Amino acid sequence: MRASRLLSIQMMLETRGPMSAAALAEALEISVRTLHRDIDQLTAAGVPIYAERGRAGGFRLLDGWNTRLTGLTPSEAQVVFLSGLAGPAADLGLDKPLQGAQLKLLTSLPESSRTEAQKIQSRFHLDPVDWYREPDAVPHLTVVADAVWSDRQLSMSYESWRDEAERVVHPLGLVLKAGVWYLVAASDGKPRTYRISNIKRAALLEPRARRPARFDLASYWGQSVARFEADLYTDHADVLATPVGLKDLRYLNAAAARAVAGAKPSRRRDGRVALRIPVESVEHGAGQLLRLAPEVEVTGPGRLRKAMVLRLKRVAALYGC
Repeated sequence: MRASRLLSIQMMLETRGPMSAAALAEALEISVRTLHRDIDQLTAAGVPIYAERGRAGGFRLLDGWNTRLTGLTPSEAQVVFLSGLAGPAADLGLDKPLQGAQLKLLTSLPESSRTEAQKIQSRFHLDPVDWYREPDAVPHLTVVADAVWSDRQLSMSYESWRDEAERVVHPLGLVLKAGVWYLVAASDGKPRTYRISNIKRAALLEPRARRPARFDLASYWGQSVARFEADLYTDHADVLATPVGLKDLRYLNAAAARAVAGAKPSRRRDGRVALRIPVESVEHGAGQLLRLAPEVEVTGPGRLRKAMVLRLKRVAALYGC
Protein backbone atom coordinates (compact mmCIF):
# COMPACT_ATOMS: atom_id res chain seq x y z
CA MET A 1 0.00 0.00 0.00
CA ARG A 2 2.74 2.47 0.92
CA ALA A 3 4.80 1.59 -2.16
CA SER A 4 1.79 2.41 -4.31
CA ARG A 5 1.33 5.71 -2.47
CA LEU A 6 4.97 6.67 -2.97
CA LEU A 7 4.62 6.02 -6.67
CA SER A 8 1.43 8.12 -6.74
CA ILE A 9 3.24 11.08 -5.15
CA GLN A 10 5.94 10.87 -7.76
CA MET A 11 3.47 10.64 -10.63
CA MET A 12 1.27 13.48 -9.39
CA LEU A 13 4.24 15.83 -9.19
CA GLU A 14 5.31 14.74 -12.65
CA THR A 15 1.93 15.22 -14.32
CA ARG A 16 0.53 18.18 -12.36
CA GLY A 17 3.65 20.14 -11.55
CA PRO A 18 4.41 21.70 -8.14
CA MET A 19 1.84 20.91 -5.44
CA SER A 20 1.45 22.03 -1.85
CA ALA A 21 1.74 19.54 0.98
CA ALA A 22 -1.93 20.07 1.82
CA ALA A 23 -3.05 19.41 -1.79
CA LEU A 24 -0.95 16.25 -2.05
CA ALA A 25 -2.17 14.94 1.29
CA GLU A 26 -5.79 15.60 0.36
CA ALA A 27 -5.43 13.88 -3.03
CA LEU A 28 -3.87 10.81 -1.37
CA GLU A 29 -6.25 10.87 1.62
CA ILE A 30 -3.42 10.92 4.17
CA SER A 31 -2.22 13.38 6.80
CA VAL A 32 0.36 16.08 6.04
CA ARG A 33 2.68 14.44 8.58
CA THR A 34 2.46 11.12 6.72
CA LEU A 35 3.09 12.93 3.45
CA HIS A 36 6.32 14.47 4.80
CA ARG A 37 7.54 11.02 5.87
CA ASP A 38 6.78 9.69 2.39
CA ILE A 39 8.65 12.59 0.76
CA ASP A 40 11.67 11.86 2.97
CA GLN A 41 11.61 8.22 1.88
CA LEU A 42 11.41 9.17 -1.80
CA THR A 43 14.33 11.60 -1.59
CA ALA A 44 16.37 9.00 0.29
CA ALA A 45 15.70 6.61 -2.60
CA GLY A 46 17.09 9.14 -5.08
CA VAL A 47 13.88 10.70 -6.42
CA PRO A 48 14.74 14.41 -6.95
CA ILE A 49 11.89 16.08 -5.06
CA TYR A 50 12.52 19.62 -3.87
CA ALA A 51 10.63 21.79 -1.37
CA GLU A 52 9.78 25.37 -2.36
CA ARG A 53 9.03 27.73 0.50
CA GLY A 54 6.62 30.64 0.56
CA ARG A 55 2.89 31.18 0.05
CA ALA A 56 2.98 29.53 -3.39
CA GLY A 57 5.50 26.90 -2.31
CA GLY A 58 5.21 23.16 -2.11
CA PHE A 59 6.97 20.18 -3.59
CA ARG A 60 8.26 19.77 -7.11
CA LEU A 61 10.31 17.33 -9.15
CA LEU A 62 13.56 18.25 -10.82
CA ASP A 63 12.76 19.58 -14.30
CA GLY A 64 13.05 16.92 -16.96
CA TRP A 65 13.02 14.01 -14.51
CA ASN A 66 10.56 11.32 -15.55
CA THR A 67 10.16 7.80 -16.79
CA ARG A 68 8.82 7.12 -20.25
CA LEU A 69 6.88 4.29 -21.78
CA THR A 70 8.37 3.60 -25.21
CA GLY A 71 6.42 2.33 -28.17
CA LEU A 72 3.05 3.89 -27.26
CA THR A 73 1.84 6.44 -29.81
CA PRO A 74 -0.40 9.42 -28.91
CA SER A 75 -3.35 7.74 -30.66
CA GLU A 76 -2.78 4.52 -28.74
CA ALA A 77 -2.68 6.45 -25.47
CA GLN A 78 -5.97 8.15 -26.37
CA VAL A 79 -7.58 4.76 -26.98
CA VAL A 80 -6.44 3.56 -23.54
CA PHE A 81 -8.04 6.59 -21.89
CA LEU A 82 -11.19 6.16 -23.97
CA SER A 83 -11.55 2.55 -22.82
CA GLY A 84 -11.32 3.53 -19.16
CA LEU A 85 -14.95 4.46 -18.58
CA ALA A 86 -15.42 5.89 -15.09
CA GLY A 87 -19.08 4.89 -14.62
CA PRO A 88 -18.78 1.18 -15.42
CA ALA A 89 -15.45 1.02 -13.57
CA ALA A 90 -17.11 2.45 -10.45
CA ASP A 91 -19.94 -0.11 -10.76
CA LEU A 92 -17.31 -2.83 -10.68
CA GLY A 93 -15.43 -1.26 -7.76
CA LEU A 94 -12.48 -0.45 -10.04
CA ASP A 95 -12.66 3.36 -10.06
CA LYS A 96 -9.56 3.81 -7.86
CA PRO A 97 -7.45 1.29 -9.84
CA LEU A 98 -8.59 3.02 -13.04
CA GLN A 99 -7.44 6.40 -11.77
CA GLY A 100 -4.12 4.90 -10.71
CA ALA A 101 -3.60 3.22 -14.09
CA GLN A 102 -4.35 6.43 -15.98
CA LEU A 103 -1.98 8.37 -13.75
CA LYS A 104 0.79 5.83 -14.38
CA LEU A 105 0.19 6.03 -18.11
CA LEU A 106 0.35 9.83 -18.09
CA THR A 107 3.58 9.72 -16.13
CA SER A 108 5.17 7.35 -18.61
CA LEU A 109 4.30 9.39 -21.70
CA PRO A 110 6.45 12.13 -23.21
CA GLU A 111 5.12 15.64 -22.61
CA SER A 112 3.77 16.04 -26.17
CA SER A 113 1.88 12.75 -26.06
CA ARG A 114 0.64 13.42 -22.52
CA THR A 115 -1.29 16.50 -23.64
CA GLU A 116 -3.00 14.60 -26.45
CA ALA A 117 -3.97 11.74 -24.14
CA GLN A 118 -5.50 14.11 -21.59
CA LYS A 119 -7.77 15.57 -24.27
CA ILE A 120 -9.87 12.41 -24.09
CA GLN A 121 -10.75 13.09 -20.44
CA SER A 122 -11.58 16.76 -21.00
CA ARG A 123 -13.43 16.45 -24.33
CA PHE A 124 -15.22 13.11 -24.32
CA HIS A 125 -17.79 11.71 -21.91
CA LEU A 126 -19.78 8.52 -22.37
CA ASP A 127 -23.14 8.13 -20.61
CA PRO A 128 -24.29 4.54 -21.32
CA VAL A 129 -27.76 4.90 -19.75
CA ASP A 130 -30.65 5.50 -22.18
CA TRP A 131 -32.87 8.59 -21.99
CA TYR A 132 -35.80 8.65 -19.55
CA ARG A 133 -34.49 5.70 -17.57
CA GLU A 134 -32.65 5.37 -14.30
CA PRO A 135 -29.77 2.88 -14.08
CA ASP A 136 -30.53 -0.49 -12.52
CA ALA A 137 -29.66 -1.09 -8.88
CA VAL A 138 -26.92 -3.74 -8.94
CA PRO A 139 -25.86 -4.37 -5.31
CA HIS A 140 -24.44 -7.79 -6.18
CA LEU A 141 -22.37 -6.70 -9.18
CA THR A 142 -19.04 -6.71 -7.34
CA VAL A 143 -19.59 -10.28 -6.12
CA VAL A 144 -20.57 -11.39 -9.62
CA ALA A 145 -17.54 -9.62 -11.09
CA ASP A 146 -15.29 -11.33 -8.53
CA ALA A 147 -16.63 -14.68 -9.69
CA VAL A 148 -15.93 -13.75 -13.31
CA TRP A 149 -12.37 -12.53 -12.61
CA SER A 150 -11.44 -15.50 -10.41
CA ASP A 151 -13.13 -18.21 -12.54
CA ARG A 152 -15.16 -19.51 -9.60
CA GLN A 153 -18.69 -20.82 -9.47
CA LEU A 154 -21.47 -18.55 -8.25
CA SER A 155 -24.49 -19.38 -6.12
CA MET A 156 -27.36 -16.99 -6.63
CA SER A 157 -31.06 -16.44 -6.15
CA TYR A 158 -32.43 -15.23 -9.49
CA GLU A 159 -35.81 -13.65 -10.14
CA SER A 160 -37.14 -14.29 -13.64
CA TRP A 161 -40.55 -13.33 -15.02
CA ARG A 162 -41.79 -16.77 -13.96
CA ASP A 163 -40.43 -17.20 -10.44
CA GLU A 164 -37.43 -16.84 -8.13
CA ALA A 165 -35.08 -19.82 -8.03
CA GLU A 166 -31.76 -20.83 -6.53
CA ARG A 167 -29.04 -21.53 -9.09
CA VAL A 168 -25.36 -22.45 -9.23
CA VAL A 169 -23.73 -21.13 -12.41
CA HIS A 170 -20.31 -21.00 -14.05
CA PRO A 171 -19.59 -17.29 -14.83
CA LEU A 172 -18.20 -16.60 -18.31
CA GLY A 173 -18.32 -12.82 -18.69
CA LEU A 174 -20.01 -9.47 -18.06
CA VAL A 175 -21.81 -7.31 -20.61
CA LEU A 176 -22.96 -3.69 -20.24
CA LYS A 177 -25.68 -2.85 -22.76
CA ALA A 178 -27.53 0.49 -22.74
CA GLY A 179 -26.71 0.99 -19.07
CA VAL A 180 -27.87 -2.49 -18.03
CA TRP A 181 -25.42 -5.08 -16.66
CA TYR A 182 -25.75 -8.73 -17.70
CA LEU A 183 -23.96 -11.87 -16.55
CA VAL A 184 -23.24 -14.56 -19.12
CA ALA A 185 -22.84 -17.86 -17.28
CA ALA A 186 -23.01 -21.55 -18.09
CA SER A 187 -25.81 -23.63 -16.60
CA ASP A 188 -26.09 -27.32 -17.47
CA GLY A 189 -23.15 -26.80 -19.81
CA LYS A 190 -24.91 -24.11 -21.90
CA PRO A 191 -24.25 -20.35 -21.84
CA ARG A 192 -27.20 -18.28 -20.62
CA THR A 193 -27.82 -14.59 -19.95
CA TYR A 194 -28.85 -13.17 -16.57
CA ARG A 195 -29.81 -9.57 -15.83
CA ILE A 196 -27.74 -8.66 -12.78
CA SER A 197 -30.43 -6.40 -11.27
CA ASN A 198 -32.61 -9.55 -11.02
CA ILE A 199 -30.04 -11.28 -8.80
CA LYS A 200 -31.42 -11.12 -5.25
CA ARG A 201 -28.57 -12.97 -3.53
CA ALA A 202 -25.07 -13.90 -4.68
CA ALA A 203 -22.27 -15.86 -3.05
CA LEU A 204 -18.86 -16.88 -4.34
CA LEU A 205 -18.16 -20.62 -4.21
CA GLU A 206 -14.81 -22.38 -3.90
CA PRO A 207 -15.09 -24.76 -6.93
CA ARG A 208 -13.61 -23.49 -10.17
CA ALA A 209 -15.94 -22.47 -12.98
CA ARG A 210 -15.87 -24.55 -16.16
CA ARG A 211 -15.80 -22.70 -19.49
CA PRO A 212 -17.20 -24.32 -22.64
CA ALA A 213 -14.51 -25.07 -25.20
CA ARG A 214 -13.82 -22.19 -27.63
CA PHE A 215 -16.37 -19.92 -25.95
CA ASP A 216 -16.19 -16.34 -27.26
CA LEU A 217 -18.13 -13.73 -25.28
CA ALA A 218 -18.52 -11.18 -28.10
CA SER A 219 -19.74 -13.79 -30.58
CA TYR A 220 -22.17 -15.28 -28.06
CA TRP A 221 -23.61 -11.87 -27.24
CA GLY A 222 -24.10 -10.91 -30.89
CA GLN A 223 -25.89 -14.18 -31.61
CA SER A 224 -27.94 -13.86 -28.42
CA VAL A 225 -29.17 -10.36 -29.37
CA ALA A 226 -30.09 -11.57 -32.87
CA ARG A 227 -32.04 -14.53 -31.42
CA PHE A 228 -33.79 -12.27 -28.91
CA GLU A 229 -34.99 -9.88 -31.61
CA ALA A 230 -36.11 -12.76 -33.85
CA ASP A 231 -38.15 -14.24 -30.99
CA LEU A 232 -39.46 -10.85 -29.89
CA TYR A 233 -40.85 -9.52 -33.16
CA THR A 234 -43.30 -12.22 -34.18
CA ASP A 235 -45.78 -10.04 -36.10
CA HIS A 236 -45.78 -7.08 -38.48
CA ALA A 237 -47.61 -3.88 -39.35
CA ASP A 238 -48.12 -2.35 -42.79
CA VAL A 239 -48.13 1.44 -42.49
CA LEU A 240 -48.25 4.66 -44.45
CA ALA A 241 -45.98 7.32 -42.96
CA THR A 242 -45.49 11.03 -43.61
CA PRO A 243 -41.93 12.43 -43.39
CA VAL A 244 -42.65 13.27 -39.75
CA GLY A 245 -44.04 9.77 -39.25
CA LEU A 246 -40.87 8.21 -40.68
CA LYS A 247 -38.83 10.15 -38.16
CA ASP A 248 -41.12 9.00 -35.33
CA LEU A 249 -40.82 5.38 -36.48
CA ARG A 250 -37.02 5.60 -36.37
CA TYR A 251 -37.26 6.40 -32.66
CA LEU A 252 -39.79 3.65 -31.97
CA ASN A 253 -37.22 0.85 -31.69
CA ALA A 254 -34.20 -0.55 -33.52
CA ALA A 255 -36.27 -2.95 -35.64
CA ALA A 256 -38.52 -0.14 -36.87
CA ALA A 257 -35.48 2.05 -37.56
CA ARG A 258 -33.99 -0.67 -39.77
CA ALA A 259 -37.29 -0.99 -41.64
CA VAL A 260 -37.36 2.77 -42.27
CA ALA A 261 -33.74 2.71 -43.46
CA GLY A 262 -34.57 -0.09 -45.90
CA ALA A 263 -37.82 1.45 -47.19
CA LYS A 264 -38.04 2.20 -50.90
CA PRO A 265 -37.68 5.91 -51.69
CA SER A 266 -40.82 5.97 -53.90
CA ARG A 267 -43.67 7.96 -52.38
CA ARG A 268 -47.41 8.17 -52.95
CA ARG A 269 -49.07 11.28 -54.35
CA ASP A 270 -49.90 12.43 -50.83
CA GLY A 271 -46.20 12.27 -49.92
CA ARG A 272 -46.47 9.28 -47.63
CA VAL A 273 -44.25 6.19 -47.78
CA ALA A 274 -45.60 2.64 -47.53
CA LEU A 275 -43.52 0.17 -45.51
CA ARG A 276 -43.74 -2.87 -43.27
CA ILE A 277 -42.33 -2.84 -39.74
CA PRO A 278 -41.97 -5.70 -37.23
CA VAL A 279 -44.05 -5.62 -34.04
CA GLU A 280 -44.05 -7.86 -30.97
CA SER A 281 -47.78 -8.65 -31.12
CA VAL A 282 -51.09 -7.18 -32.26
CA GLU A 283 -51.82 -5.65 -28.85
CA HIS A 284 -48.32 -4.29 -28.37
CA GLY A 285 -48.21 -2.92 -31.91
CA ALA A 286 -51.59 -1.22 -31.48
CA GLY A 287 -50.38 0.56 -28.34
CA GLN A 288 -47.14 1.70 -29.98
CA LEU A 289 -48.55 2.84 -33.31
CA LEU A 290 -51.67 4.54 -32.02
CA ARG A 291 -49.61 7.28 -30.43
CA LEU A 292 -47.92 8.00 -33.78
CA ALA A 293 -51.24 8.83 -35.51
CA PRO A 294 -52.04 10.71 -37.68
CA GLU A 295 -48.49 10.84 -39.05
CA VAL A 296 -48.47 7.01 -39.25
CA GLU A 297 -51.53 5.14 -40.52
CA VAL A 298 -51.82 1.36 -40.11
CA THR A 299 -53.15 -0.25 -43.31
CA GLY A 300 -52.83 -3.89 -42.25
CA PRO A 301 -53.14 -6.59 -41.24
CA GLY A 302 -56.87 -6.36 -40.49
CA ARG A 303 -56.58 -7.72 -36.96
CA LEU A 304 -54.17 -4.92 -36.06
CA ARG A 305 -56.50 -2.25 -37.46
CA LYS A 306 -59.40 -3.76 -35.48
CA ALA A 307 -57.31 -3.69 -32.29
CA MET A 308 -56.54 0.00 -32.84
CA VAL A 309 -60.20 0.86 -33.54
CA LEU A 310 -61.21 -0.96 -30.35
CA ARG A 311 -58.66 1.07 -28.36
CA LEU A 312 -59.96 4.29 -29.87
CA LYS A 313 -63.55 3.38 -28.94
CA ARG A 314 -62.50 2.65 -25.36
CA VAL A 315 -60.68 5.97 -25.12
CA ALA A 316 -63.69 7.82 -26.56
CA ALA A 317 -65.99 6.15 -24.03
CA LEU A 318 -63.59 6.95 -21.21
CA TYR A 319 -63.65 10.65 -22.05
CA GLY A 320 -67.36 10.76 -22.89
CA CYS A 321 -66.90 11.43 -26.59
